[in-house]
Amino acid sequence: MSNARLQAFGAKVRAMRKQKGLSQEELASLAGLDRSYMGHIERGEKNITLLKIYQISDALSLPAAIFLTDE
Repeated sequence: MSNARLQAFGAKVRAMRKQKGLSQEELASLAGLDRSYMGHIERGEKNITLLKIYQISDALSLPAAIFLTDE
């Protein structure tokens, strides 16, 4: 499942992860997710749950809303 919104979300996760200097594996570990699953998220291939959005935002020490804005 891939669409423009999922891809935009994944691109924001990737950008924020890189900005924090984290590898995909490090972020996945901090968020309690599998590295391959994180790859699917960043590529916009997964429609993730709200709880997973919070896990990622907590791991990056960012508000969850940052990933859902159309900026």
